[in-house]
Amino acid sequence: MCGIIGYTGPLEASKILLEGLAGLEYRGYDSAGIALCMEDSKICLAKKTGKVKNLKDYCNQQITDSSHCGIGHTRWATHGGVTDTNAHPHQAGKVILIHNGIIENYHALTEEFHLENELISQTDSEVAARVLNRLYEGDPLAAIRKLIELLDGSFSFCIMFEDQPGAIYAIRNVSPLVAASTPSGSLIASDLTALIPYTRNYFVVPEQHIVKLTPYKVHLYQLDDTFTKTYPEMMTVNWNMDAAMKNGFPHFMLKEIHEQPDAMGNTILPRINKGLPDFSEDKIPDSIFETCSQVQIIACGTAMHAGMVARAIMQPVLRIPITVSVASEFRYEEPLIDEKSLVIIISQSGETIDTLAALRLAHQCKSTTLAVVNVKGSTIARESDYVFYTHAGPEIAVASTKAYSVQLAALYMIGCRMALVKGKYTKEQAVSFLGDLLDAIPAMETMIAQKESIGNAASHIIHSPDAFFIGRGLDYAFSLEGALKLKEISYIHSEAYAAGELKHGTIALISDQVPVIAIATQQHVYSKTISNIREVKARGAFIILLAKESAVVDDHLADICIRIPDVDDLFTVFPIAVVLQLIAYYASLKKHLDVDQPRNLAKSVTVE
Repeated sequence: MCGIIGYTGPLEASKILLEGLAGLEYRGYDSAGIALCMEDSKICLAKKTGKVKNLKDYCNQQITDSSHCGIGHTRWATHGGVTDTNAHPHQAGKVILIHNGIIENYHALTEEFHLENELISQTDSEVAARVLNRLYEGDPLAAIRKLIELLDGSFSFCIMFEDQPGAIYAIRNVSPLVAASTPSGSLIASDLTALIPYTRNYFVVPEQHIVKLTPYKVHLYQLDDTFTKTYPEMMTVNWNMDAAMKNGFPHFMLKEIHEQPDAMGNTILPRINKGLPDFSEDKIPDSIFETCSQVQIIACGTAMHAGMVARAIMQPVLRIPITVSVASEFRYEEPLIDEKSLVIIISQSGETIDTLAALRLAHQCKSTTLAVVNVKGSTIARESDYVFYTHAGPEIAVASTKAYSVQLAALYMIGCRMALVKGKYTKEQAVSFLGDLLDAIPAMETMIAQKESIGNAASHIIHSPDAFFIGRGLDYAFSLEGALKLKEISYIHSEAYAAGELKHGTIALISDQVPVIAIATQQHVYSKTISNIREVKARGAFIILLAKESAVVDDHLADICIRIPDVDDLFTVFPIAVVLQLIAYYASLKKHLDVDQPRNLAKSVTVE
């Protein structure tokens, strides 16, 4: 949510800021703006609603002088409507500020500092800017520290002071920031993709530290009485810029669907030793599996659906309680976890605010935490006791695809290792399990190769306002993610239901030609699922059936039947995921919607 970019150095700042904002578009936004420190030290502001292209066109027409220092922002509205005035940056006196996050006590600050007649926007961010301007007496570090002491909420700030030309200051609490110093100048951003064109070396801005960027140096100060200077932990990006480009694909989502087999291999293969799961390189000890009496999986959205699948495969084998919780609910409950609980935290970005808060609550309960994340050095990765990094590379499309499949791969491997350590699997069983997991990779490739025919199936969905997904057992867990994918990028109201629950209310919604995507891959409940399909078919539903190649299917049962390879029942999620992603992709495409950047959504959810 929202994007931040800042640059100071010898190059043209406006060009770098606008290109950086374009690279951050996938995060989700509704307006964009930049602030430039011009050569006469005056500040030039440009803000526009809509796409970054609108801002670029405006800047090309209105800004003719050069600048070598500036900050830029893409806004996802939380306080106030989508207007040029509410867009960032905000200027208050000598202070120019951009902000990601939410200031929870902005109203109290407005009253305390008597800002009612000064505010020109409806945003909490402008309140922060005006309070900072009141506190500023020529020392940026001291003023920023005073501001932070007053704020409740989450934030990343990038700040320029009109009387400090060429310098950018930044501080964060929860909301992510990364920074780098290069021969071409110093940069700061909310996401690595904005830095990659200039450097592969960066650091994650630590919380409770102030960063000062000058043209050829980045300084880091602790937020203490003397502003002790510290040195950040440098990191190196392990993927190249091509990974964040479309490379001939019409959309990032389709590219990332195609990348899933490679991402799976990159996640699984380095962790197999003599046919067994081996986490020694991850420094994840067997002791955390030996001693745990229960597993709590915490995540949001797609990651939570991966957790639902993991629960369905792990609990019958491990024979210990496994619970999946939505992070935004878990953090406000009184969870039944303790020092014997293993809490698995799942987040693609490693910055999801509700998931991070749930992680911190788990630590308060003295539970052991294991993070499954994709971003090295992210806050969740740094704060967890142990980390299992997925190797998906950058995922640009808002709708998650390859992140989901590698999260599943990670959870399957964790489940296998736990079963082995707890004596629930023999070595032979563990080897067989991993062999089946690897067999899922070519099964995914098989379904990717059928994308056009799967796309044709999507044509039968796009004219309906509703669609339903049904399945039993693991198939129901798969259905949850399928329904989410369809609704978030095609805007078709879609819901997933356990097939056996249809008669308890849901079947009232079935009428002539309503699309029902039925998943029937689990042999032990196959006949039951088929009976449920017949029930909705008898009421006029248009059936798209997903079944194994070898499954016996009545010719009159389904209007469309999509066959997946005959992998073991526990691993059908991988080819099924590809099919459901492609159905959603082509439904959005055929409706002429923005596949990669669906309305109202953001890639990384960093506000509650």
